[in-house]
Amino acid sequence: MVAGSIKVMNHGVYLNGPIHNHNGLEEKLDELRQVIGKSDGDLLRIVGVGAGAWGSVFAALLQDSYGQFRDKIQIRIWRRPGKAVDRATAEHLFEVINSREDVLRRLIRRCAYLKYVEGRLGDRTLYADEILKDGFCLNMIDTPLCPLKVVTNLQEAVWDADIVVNGLPSTETRDLFEEISKYWKERITVPIIISLAKGIEAALEPVPHIITPTQMINRATGIPIENILYLGGPNIASEIYNNEYANARICGAEKWRIPLAKFLRQPHFIVWDNSDLVTHEVMGGLKNVYAIGAGMVAALTNESATSKSVYFAHCTSEMIFITHLLAEEPEKLAGPLLADTYVTLLKGRNAWYGQMLAKGELSLDMGDSISGKGMIQGVSAVEAFYELLSQSSLSVTHPGDKKAVAPVELCPILKTLFKILIKREQKPQAILQALRDETLNDPRDRIEIAQTHAFYRPSLLGQP
Repeated sequence: MVAGSIKVMNHGVYLNGPIHNHNGLEEKLDELRQVIGKSDGDLLRIVGVGAGAWGSVFAALLQDSYGQFRDKIQIRIWRRPGKAVDRATAEHLFEVINSREDVLRRLIRRCAYLKYVEGRLGDRTLYADEILKDGFCLNMIDTPLCPLKVVTNLQEAVWDADIVVNGLPSTETRDLFEEISKYWKERITVPIIISLAKGIEAALEPVPHIITPTQMINRATGIPIENILYLGGPNIASEIYNNEYANARICGAEKWRIPLAKFLRQPHFIVWDNSDLVTHEVMGGLKNVYAIGAGMVAALTNESATSKSVYFAHCTSEMIFITHLLAEEPEKLAGPLLADTYVTLLKGRNAWYGQMLAKGELSLDMGDSISGKGMIQGVSAVEAFYELLSQSSLSVTHPGDKKAVAPVELCPILKTLFKILIKREQKPQAILQALRDETLNDPRDRIEIAQTHAFYRPSLLGQP
């Protein structure tokens, strides 16, 4: 096969986005339109806010599937204007374009190729919103998407949207939806919001509890929580767009999650539905914490399989311990949490960030928003989980001296990551010292403690 030509996959789709058999798609769209209450001639308006890797891929998947039905649906994505593409990224983008014959031909047909030549030569500044229209996400340059309808005016994007997809980092969700709420003051219909964000905040008053992105959206906009859903799963955005088999769960009220799961489901992207909204959100944030540490261990031990397995044993035991604090039936979360953790450790941006810190190729002074990668949400999650689990009001019995201690005292990896990333008291090498501590409990002991004690604290998730 000629380099750069379009490869046909064995399930009948192309690498540059799926070309589906039309059978069934229009029926699924009509079903969702009916559930939402759209009349003939009234477009179903879907807009993504935030154009990171997952937010962009999500919009592109919808565009590839349903964009052909222009008289029934409109799919758009909002991103902030003015973000310049640096020269090195413009040069790399030009290489990607010329390595893909299908992308090259598409740009030439659209009279859009010349600007990438000028960007490569440094004769022109490209902008992130400009290249996104041609299917290039700044955080995922190596995976060209389909062309997208991009809006840079937030009010224009959201004011009449039926479904809003939150593709923002958790750290930006509250502020943006507070702005969005200003444009919804006179709305008659209530929009549906699907949040893709994985991250949490900690609040200590009136009692220690977690705040998730869906809760942030609810408080910022006043949209009922029944209309806010979370979608997440063990997946890498670029691989999903290239039709690697993946699955996810959409969590929330039955009224919306069941029809949306059917609408979003594709042959290579299976979407299940679940009622447990907040707990799945929290688990999505928790795995990012330990992914950073996994990256550090991989870099510091030259990818030692033995060292990584030791770390995995300890980090999973801490996660299991924490889930027993957060969930009444934590065993139901074991599979989804481990699957999400596994893929994040293998290829996620948080593990990559830990590796780069340990290698000295990144420093903490550079912040947690990294060019070409986006927001490293595990950093804020480390601080939130540490702050929350340090509260004496949540104390548990230490297995050694039998004294009451804050839960974080039984989570040495979380403590170490906090000292490295937040307090900056220690270097990444401290993660190995924590693993090699001779006084460290057997990971099995931590799991046994969690399973044999009544640790569940519903107040942590804001429940009575």
